[in-house]
Amino acid sequence: MTGKPDRRTFLRGAVGTATAGGLLAAGGRAEAAPGPSLTALGSSLLDRTALYFVSYDGLVNNNAFQKNALLTYRDYQYAVWYAGDRNATVARRPLGATAWSTATVGHRLSTDDSHNVVCAGVSPADGRLHLVMDAHSSGYTYVKSVAGLLDAPASQPWTADRFGAPQTSLDGVRLTTAFTYPQFLVSPSGALQLSYRRGVSGNGEAALAEYADGRWRDLGAWSSAAGTYTTAHGSSAARSLYLHGLDYGRDGVLHVFGTWREQSAAVTCGADLTNHDTVYVRSADRGRTWLNAAGAAVGTTGGSPVSVSSPGLVVDPLSPDHALMNQESQGVDSAGRPHALISYVPGRFGQCVPGYVAGRIAYARPFHVWRDSAGAWHKTELPFPLESSQRSQLAFDAYDNAYAVLPYGRIAAASAAGSWSDWTMLYDGRSALNAFGEVVIDQTRLAADGVLSILYQERSSGTTPSALHVLDFALPR
Repeated sequence: MTGKPDRRTFLRGAVGTATAGGLLAAGGRAEAAPGPSLTALGSSLLDRTALYFVSYDGLVNNNAFQKNALLTYRDYQYAVWYAGDRNATVARRPLGATAWSTATVGHRLSTDDSHNVVCAGVSPADGRLHLVMDAHSSGYTYVKSVAGLLDAPASQPWTADRFGAPQTSLDGVRLTTAFTYPQFLVSPSGALQLSYRRGVSGNGEAALAEYADGRWRDLGAWSSAAGTYTTAHGSSAARSLYLHGLDYGRDGVLHVFGTWREQSAAVTCGADLTNHDTVYVRSADRGRTWLNAAGAAVGTTGGSPVSVSSPGLVVDPLSPDHALMNQESQGVDSAGRPHALISYVPGRFGQCVPGYVAGRIAYARPFHVWRDSAGAWHKTELPFPLESSQRSQLAFDAYDNAYAVLPYGRIAAASAAGSWSDWTMLYDGRSALNAFGEVVIDQTRLAADGVLSILYQERSSGTTPSALHVLDFALPR
């Protein structure tokens, strides 16, 4: 590994010193960094009767694109979901505890649409919890807590009156009436940022808002729906960029992978969805200016946005005929290398997948895509069929070993020492968990104490409520 010392140096300081080849023990001998492993710590029950309905092949409490349904801040973990009575619910627990304290925030889910998730974020400057929820190409609901609620949680009551009245704007800042896919992240300056899409499927823009100095500001769109995309089948004149996530590296660089979805089905062989290509951009100025992998400027937020015709965006080309999943997962390792998990039906199973869900269940495979320090891209097929139409999650331990949390509670891993080419299955919780499919993971807890927390909901039928759990595993640290 190259670059500045990472968290391994400090976490292992009592034992030895981090070196390029692993660890240098107190006696001066070199020790290899450990490979991936899981140690089960147990599970906890969030809600015995959480809201359950299936739409768009997903659950409103467990969509992988939700990202922020589970987060950790100052030794407490927080979870958000809709209870069986449709009330938006927030819970907290001290790290290591199994009992959760819950409260409602004064909003009930408006419609049975799995896009209308609850998304949570923390503004470190004032210790507030922020929630955005209940939106699919529509208006949205915003709730924020009192200042300081998360700064000293042990001395703060966890009750409904700790949260302000639901709003239809961000304290008066009206973003759009066609809002979807909220995701919070904290910038290197400590500002809370909100990523969202404005527009609709096949004709939308990726955009950013920012909370700093106690107020919100809309930064504007950074991707464009404009341009022409043409295949052997036909052309499309509008699209949306679907993000796999947004992640800051330790050097302050913001990394984003995504896929395009075309408005016109004329570009396909007759497939259900028009997702194509894995693209990558990064920003060194907190999302104001966007660069391609080669470092060339390709767009600005609120100015000249990134488009389908921008040069050097595509890092893994794929036509719209292979049931490519949108909004899967991504991450950045300790050396600042960007990684993504993608999934689609490989060409060996045919060059046209007309039925997205059925085709993915039968033939889809997950792939790991990453960029090395010299700028070369690598891609490895995980040796496990998805057996699902749904998304996976990507995480890293303190030694940069990678973990793919696959649908139904399966966890595969690959070692940094093996350049992430040695994927093996470490845990298969399909029968034990009875998980519906997609799960949510807590990336912030991994950084805090090396524990992988997984939020999942039990499979049910119709609209019968089911149990919502958090499952914990210790990773090497």
